[in-house]
Amino acid sequence: MIHSVDLTISALYIAAIFAIGLWAGIKHRKKNKQNNNTAEDYFLAGKTLRWPMIGLALFATNISCVHLVSLAQSGFDTGLLNGNFEWMAAFTLILLALFFAPFYIKSGVATLPDFLEKRYDRDSRDWLAIVSVVSAIVIHIAFSLLAGGIVLQTLFGVNMYTSVIVISIITAIYTIVGGLTAVVITESIQTVVLLTGAVIISIAAYNKMGGWEPMYNVLQAHNQLDKLSMMRPHGDSSGMPWYAVFLGYPVLGIWYWCADQTIVQRVLGAKNENHARIGPLFCGFIKILPVFIFVLPGLFAYTLAQTGGLDISSLKVLESGKEVTNSKGIYTLMITQLLPTGLIGILVAALLSGLMSQISGALNSISTMVSYDIYQRYKPEATDKSLIKIGKISAGISLILSLALLPLLNHYESIFNGLNDIIAHIAPPITCVFVLGVFWKKASAKSAKLTLWIGSALGVIVFAVNKLFPDTIIGHTPFMMMAFYLFCICMLIQVIFSFIYPVQHTSESRLLYWKSPFESLSASGWKGIGNYKTLSVTLFIIMAALFYIFR
Repeated sequence: MIHSVDLTISALYIAAIFAIGLWAGIKHRKKNKQNNNTAEDYFLAGKTLRWPMIGLALFATNISCVHLVSLAQSGFDTGLLNGNFEWMAAFTLILLALFFAPFYIKSGVATLPDFLEKRYDRDSRDWLAIVSVVSAIVIHIAFSLLAGGIVLQTLFGVNMYTSVIVISIITAIYTIVGGLTAVVITESIQTVVLLTGAVIISIAAYNKMGGWEPMYNVLQAHNQLDKLSMMRPHGDSSGMPWYAVFLGYPVLGIWYWCADQTIVQRVLGAKNENHARIGPLFCGFIKILPVFIFVLPGLFAYTLAQTGGLDISSLKVLESGKEVTNSKGIYTLMITQLLPTGLIGILVAALLSGLMSQISGALNSISTMVSYDIYQRYKPEATDKSLIKIGKISAGISLILSLALLPLLNHYESIFNGLNDIIAHIAPPITCVFVLGVFWKKASAKSAKLTLWIGSALGVIVFAVNKLFPDTIIGHTPFMMMAFYLFCICMLIQVIFSFIYPVQHTSESRLLYWKSPFESLSASGWKGIGNYKTLSVTLFIIMAALFYIFR
């Protein structure tokens, strides 16, 4: 339980975000009243977003309570290992900036399913729209609600479902009223609050431990120095050796950062191609921080627990007659034991930032896809007003479905691993059709459709076998490698069917693939340090150096 001062700070923060979100949305609507508040104004902020807001919003949509809570848990359990997901994202954001964003802006699409129709056909668009809506409900909203509910229940002593329902309703109101403008403005604020809170808990844990050297000595004494390594050898008990990271993550990462509507919608609302490219690169630089402010505090918590600096007795549970540590609540313990009154309220505000930004971003993307990719297909004469109305209704229904999924998803021992386990079986066919569609002119519409259908069916079958028969070879295959194997199968399927059913390009599709990878670099971009080529090379070198240091 936390002090009333902290509770007041948290409540004031929620009220402030609610007010700012409503104000931003209403102000944008009034400003565009002369344009009759078009659907583009509502769903894509009138395509006026600049790079700082895009970068901050991308980060806020990505980082949720799941990351704050589960990355600290992973730091406690396995050290810096899961930091790979954060740092590998920077490379994927470079791909988004260099190769994908230009086509998205050039084609003028409102959704990524819309892009697939222009590059392939209507069937591919329909399939991706359905999968994207379902994944947004499960991955972006339901898992975030679960993580947020667990933390709020621990801190405030309120029922998990009661707390997340209240937060969800508040977030849904300003999201539904204000559209993407309200989402991006509030996400930008929430990113700053989230980072501030994460830095506070990191400094508190670092000071309590006495610095890096005492932590190193404790790890050495307990024969746990491998926790400082992000590159693990073959056969590592984590199931994530170095080659699984480099082979499996790109499959997950390209889907998540380059082909998932919830994330990429901020790029689709960019003012122009330069802003669409620099925004993701800015986010890539911010993604350097999570290893140090999300994962490392969990490792500090582990070493503090070994020295008695952190009481984890409340996390002890009996399993098969043996006492083990259930590390799900480690972040909550760090907040309550390491921070004074007042700062706890700021940390809770940071947690709420992660939860609210994830919900708002996902609801906005769902409403956009349902309106443009599903409703407008059957109602091509639909007015902007009716599209906005359907979008608002679909956002409300999606939130209800997400809440209903919470009891089912709560069975995962690690929320973060559960999240990535699901992504690993969804991503391969989608990553495949986007990569081949953008880089290979012979990728045909029929092959894309069959790859999406067959690849998705394979993902579902493998996922089911993994859960029902865990002792099979499938059950023993790490999810990162399984994602890579499924991706290879999907690539093979699409290449074969592209030769069986040769491509027949339309006037649009022949403009939506690179004749060569170097063609994407032909645009000069801004001059000076803000040039997208300069920033891409700089980010790449920094990330390569960091991986070398923490190998």
